[in-house]
Amino acid sequence: MDAIDYAEHAFMEVWIGRDGERHGPYTEVEVRQWLRSGQVSASDLGWYEGLADWQPLSALFPEEQTQPAAPPPPISQARPSQTTSASLDDNAGFWKRVAAYLIDSVLLYIPSALIEKMMGGDAAQATLEQAQLSASNDAQAMMAALSQYYTTMMPSFLIITAMIWLYFAVCESSAWQATIGKLALRIRVTDMQGQRISFLRAFGRYPAKYLSALILGVGFLMVGWTQRKQALHDLIANTLVLNGRASELKDASKRTGTHEGSFNA
Repeated sequence: MDAIDYAEHAFMEVWIGRDGERHGPYTEVEVRQWLRSGQVSASDLGWYEGLADWQPLSALFPEEQTQPAAPPPPISQARPSQTTSASLDDNAGFWKRVAAYLIDSVLLYIPSALIEKMMGGDAAQATLEQAQLSASNDAQAMMAALSQYYTTMMPSFLIITAMIWLYFAVCESSAWQATIGKLALRIRVTDMQGQRISFLRAFGRYPAKYLSALILGVGFLMVGWTQRKQALHDLIANTLVLNGRASELKDASKRTGTHEGSFNA
């Protein structure tokens, strides 16, 4: 095998099927070495792009001779999964997360403003401003005006808070694993294994952000120095914010696993 052929084979991706499970992808050079050493069996199934269906490795690489060997370890241990070990280290940085939050804030401002307006926000604001003008030197009257304003607006504030809370919880626990702002910046929220989080975890993650804010925002700044770029609310909820959209990972899995399930090993 000359240098050009070796380079081509080194980058050809081969999937191996064993016991009804798909492993890989691996390079052709690796598969040939494992056949010669007996780490994989000639009866194991193989597939690479261009094949119509899975075939025994003995048919794909007939020139390789296998040797008897003890039961080989699971193939998955021979090479770490590219969609787990690599992506778990690809944590989203502080400024990307800030930019995503700003996008979400702009989007949420519109329905928030509409809710305030529908629930008498304009009238309450006008009353407050009038009271401030007439009681500019009367601290007690000023406090009474503010109290009246917040009493009037409290129902709308509660509705807005619930809306924002549900927005983050529903979006981050959905198939998107992200809010619209995070989608725009190509980042997603996962658990510590890189998997989609449950609604309950997402529901608890949002109020934990208030703790991050209460300590002068230090909880948010922790993204800059924690090992896995976690904010305080990430540490509380056991979550990660990783680069890449969830849909991109699913699309990649479909492209490489088109023939998954077409064999019974």
